[in-house]
Amino acid sequence: MTSPALTLAVPARARRRRARLGQWQGLLYIAPAMALVIVFFVIPVLFTFWMSFHDWPLLGQPEWIGLGNYVQMLKDTRFLSSLRFTAYYTVITTIAIFIVAFPLALFVEQQRRGVGFYRTIFFMPVVVGLATASLLWVWLANVDSGLIGPAIRMMGFTGKKVNLLATFDSAFWTIIVMVVWKVAGFTMIILLTGLQSIPVELNEAARIDGAGRWQRFRHVTLPLMRRTIALALILSVTGSVLAFDQFYIMTSGGPQNRMISVVYYIFNQSFVSFHLGYGSALSIALLGILIVLSVVQLRLLRVGDDK
Repeated sequence: MTSPALTLAVPARARRRRARLGQWQGLLYIAPAMALVIVFFVIPVLFTFWMSFHDWPLLGQPEWIGLGNYVQMLKDTRFLSSLRFTAYYTVITTIAIFIVAFPLALFVEQQRRGVGFYRTIFFMPVVVGLATASLLWVWLANVDSGLIGPAIRMMGFTGKKVNLLATFDSAFWTIIVMVVWKVAGFTMIILLTGLQSIPVELNEAARIDGAGRWQRFRHVTLPLMRRTIALALILSVTGSVLAFDQFYIMTSGGPQNRMISVVYYIFNQSFVSFHLGYGSALSIALLGILIVLSVVQLRLLRVGDDK
């Protein structure tokens, strides 16, 4: 006769066996994704980190120099200038994107006639590649064959030809307008998901209590969209820090090399001057900046979770 303890032990062992089998099956399912991450991210990052401790020319034998590249980085005024410009560009771009995207999200969140058409139109620039959008705006801003310059003259702002990419201020704001046109639709969709997740009953209760539109927006909508806004903010900041295509295509870093972003500077050091070791050190430094931004993102998304 089988003892009760033995009878209970057999199903327990079977459950543990099935649990282990399920774990191995799960690992098998994610193995292709893990392999891609390891091959195309982990290994290149580790190799870049190793290169950053060398004087690594394009041709010739690499030479170990320890922290020499990192010390040079702190003394490199052009790199520090690119950091300042990238920070300035990031702040202006992020503010401009939110100024446009938030009203658009509020507009398309309302149930009105043709709202699906408006959502599609506002989102369409997002599907255009950034390089393609940059080339399009180079043509639009062209002093001879573009459309923006003649439109400015027709409106009476100036009586002569306008080269929007000739000076720093006009080129910078042209790029800002292009980026906002390209990215605002994506931020709008993120904010729209946050608006749609707010229970209708809360706004109705606030309206019944006598709260006006601005009061409902300030005390109901904004607090409940905190995590969505934080996510959109960090995505916008990260994308701005990694900006490259628009500066390379539209201005080639000019005028007067005043529009060189961090990524553009890394590109020049690595693939124009062929200082691969120094470019690797700059890349690791930029990765550190992005890690800090990611940590800030996680902290912003977790604020209030313990309440």
